[in-house]
Parts: sequence; C-alpha cells; structure tokens
Amino acid sequence: RAGRKEWTGLAALSLPTLLLSIDTSVLYLALPSLSENLKASSVQQLWIMDIYGFMIAGFLITMGTLGDRIGYRRLLMTGAAAFSLASILAAFSHTAGLLIFARALMGIAGASIMPSTLAIIRNMFHHPHQRSTALSIWLSCFLVGMIIGPLIGGMILQRYSWGGVFLLGVPVMILLLVTGPLLLPEHRENIIRRLDWVGVAHSLAAILPLIYGITELTRSGWDGLSFVALITGLAFGVIFVLRQLRISDPLLDLRLFASKTFSATLLVMLITAIIMGGTAFFTTQYLQVVVGLSPLVAGLWLIPQAVGMIASSLLTPVIAKRIHPSYLLTAGLILTIIGFIGLAFIHPPALSSAPYNFALLIASSIATAAGVAPIVVLGTNLVISAAPPEKAGAAASMSETSNQLGIALGVALLGSLGTLVYRLHLSPRLPAGLSPNLHSAAIENITGAITTAARLPRPAAVDLLTNAQTAFTDGLHAAVIVGALGMTLLAIICITVLKKV
Repeated sequence: RAGRKEWTGLAALSLPTLLLSIDTSVLYLALPSLSENLKASSVQQLWIMDIYGFMIAGFLITMGTLGDRIGYRRLLMTGAAAFSLASILAAFSHTAGLLIFARALMGIAGASIMPSTLAIIRNMFHHPHQRSTALSIWLSCFLVGMIIGPLIGGMILQRYSWGGVFLLGVPVMILLLVTGPLLLPEHRENIIRRLDWVGVAHSLAAILPLIYGITELTRSGWDGLSFVALITGLAFGVIFVLRQLRISDPLLDLRLFASKTFSATLLVMLITAIIMGGTAFFTTQYLQVVVGLSPLVAGLWLIPQAVGMIASSLLTPVIAKRIHPSYLLTAGLILTIIGFIGLAFIHPPALSSAPYNFALLIASSIATAAGVAPIVVLGTNLVISAAPPEKAGAAASMSETSNQLGIALGVALLGSLGTLVYRLHLSPRLPAGLSPNLHSAAIENITGAITTAARLPRPAAVDLLTNAQTAFTDGLHAAVIVGALGMTLLAIICITVLKKV
C-alpha cells in the first residue's frame, strides 16, 4: 500500500494537471485582447486556439511510448521544463505567427505530461482501491482547473497584459521540477530499445489530419479540405496499424488489445467521450445563442456540473470497495441516461419560464456529469492496470488519445445531427420574401439566423429568432436522445463484458 511519500508525490503530480486544464480554459478570455494587440486575422485566431489541442492529440502516442523507453519521471521533467520555456515564449510573442509556434510547442510539451502523470500513478499506487482514489483526485484537479481558469484569467487580465495568462504556469512547473526528483519514482522498460521514428511519422500523419478534418467539418461543414484531411488521416491510420503488427519493435504494442478488459474499457471510454463531447457542445451553445448569456456567465452556470463530477469522482473509489466495477459503471451510465432524458425536456425561453429551464438544465447536467465520473475514474484505472507496468505510458496515451478523438468526433457527429434537425425544422418556418443570401445564412446555423434577424423588421425578426431557437433546441433534443441510446448500449457492455473484471 502507498504511504506518505506516494500521496505527497500525487500532490506534485496534480500541479501540472491543474495547470494544463487552466491553460485550456483561460485562453478564451485572453483571445480578444491578444488578437487586438497582435493584429491577428480570423484564421490566425483559430490557429492560436486550435494548434495546442492538435499537438497534444498528435503526440500523445509518441510521448507515452517514449516514456516507457526513457522513464516516466525523466519525460515528465523534460516536458515541464519545455512547457515553461514555451509559455515564456508565448507570453512575450510580438507576432501572431510566433504565438502560434509557441502554442504548438506548449502542445507538444503538454502531450508528454499527461501520459507520464498517469503512468507514474500506475507505478506509485499498486493497491487497486488506492489507485482509484489517486485517479479520482487527479481528475478532480483537472476539473478544478477548468472551473477556476476563467476566474484566475479574469483577474490577471484586469491588472496585466494578455501575456500574464501564459506566465501563470511557469512557477507551477518550476515547483514540479524541484519536488519531482525527490517525490516521484522512476520507472521504464528493462530493455533499452530505439524509438520507431517511422511509426512516429505515421501516427502524426494519421492523428493530426483526422483531428484537423473533424474540427473543420464541425466548423464549416463538408468541403474539399476537410474531406482530404479525413481520408489522409484514415489512410495513414491503416498504414500505421498494419506496420505496427508486422515489425518486431513497434511504437505502439497493439497486443494490449488482446485483453478484453483493456479493449472493452477503451471502447466504453471512447463512446462516452463522443457522447459527452457532442452534448456538451449543445448545452454550452444553448446557454449562449438561445438564452443569450456571455461566455463567462455561461461558464459560471456550468460550474455546478463540474462540482457534481468532482464529488462523484471522489466518491467512486469509496463505493468501488463495496460494489463490483461493472455494476458501478452501469449505475453511473443509468444516472447519465436520466440526465439526458431531463435535457430532452428543456425548451427555448419563449416557450418556457426561465427558472424552470435553468433548474432542469442544471439538475440534468449534474446528473450526466456525476454519472460519467465513474467511467472516467474506473475506466482509466482499468486501462492502465490491464497493461504491464512497463507499458503504462502506452496504455495511458491510448486512454488520453481516445478521449481527444472522442470529443472531436462527438462535436462533429452529434453536431451534424443537430444541424440537420435545425435545418429541417426551421426551413418551412422562415419568413416569406427573404433574399437567397439571407435565406442561406439563416438556414446555415442559429448564429446566421441571429445575423439575418438583425436586418429584418421587428415582427419578422422576432418570429425568425423564436423559430430558430426552437429549431436549435430540437437539434439538442435529438443529440441527447442519441446520447441516451448510446449510453444504454454502453451499460449493456459494462454489465456483460466487464462483469468478470
């Protein structure tokens, strides 16, 4: 069983986790001021936001396997130092191009931190229940960072320039560099092997175009560039898998998938990320474009959801001592299904009272978040525990990659479904006499409908906005119904395949 040193080490590991989540959420507040200061174009603004996530997703597999080869602590320390230097470069960037480059470096460094952290937890906590507790604390730190990120960012931006939000992480990483060698154990494979650089190139050529294509598909719909990116990513993904199965020293040991526990749990986590990513996209959009809240106020309304997930994740290890994992996962999925059913009954403000809508939205969001927490905590524990200790980095990287891909796919797939429902419901209810351009803009998405309404006489504008809000809410209902059906499928998998775990 882990002692005081291991739990103190967990506190040190929580620092980079907290920082990475803060860094993800705080940039939304800093984007307007840095865009004005650097005179960033709309395309450059998108790359400033997206390149960080692209690099994390692309390099997770490489970094996880690299940690298995050179040692998890060494990789974590290297990533922390690189993240600090890249953050300083970002803070003092004088052009948008330099900031994009710095954000890319931060993403690569961040990709080395996440799997290293999970792999070290795997090798510090050998007792299953202690490991679940450690993972629940780790997840809670990530969620706390998402909550306090906008608050801390707002305070920094009130007193300092936008570069201050990037310098926030430097002292945190320095503290990790000082305490890490004292508190964290080193662990790596017994046999020193070379890294498969061809596999690295294939994995990047598969994941980066996939993430980019999915993001563009979500943002702009089907076009030539997103189609080519998706086909390219899928093709290189097939090449990567076939080559990894053939060579003797692969970048990613696909034999891990021979374990039913590993494969089934990873599938459950992937589908969960798809469903939660898509539904979260709609609930945040609902608060902003239907209810009309600012991004900051909408984020504050989502705090109860995060608090519910934190509470559930901390309770999961306690309950898991008395209930079999498959039963606990199934119970969490049932709670999430109940939350989705509640979301299917929210309405636009014009058709329902605001207090009722907000109460139902918050209660349903808390239920979905609390229900999904056991999947994240126990699922991550099952994935990294199913792999040998010397393969913990690779297992952790696959867990994180499935989460990144799942969220992107969820926004794309469920977003496309919601957009289709929106267009089908709004098209027959558009005001008569709209020009082709205004008709096309209104039917494209609800943002276009809001822009079109601003150019119409008041009665027609009110009618268009009401119908657009109703159509968007109908799209949200379609997404959460599909999400409930997907969670039902996962519950069946958990109660059957994982029953022997």
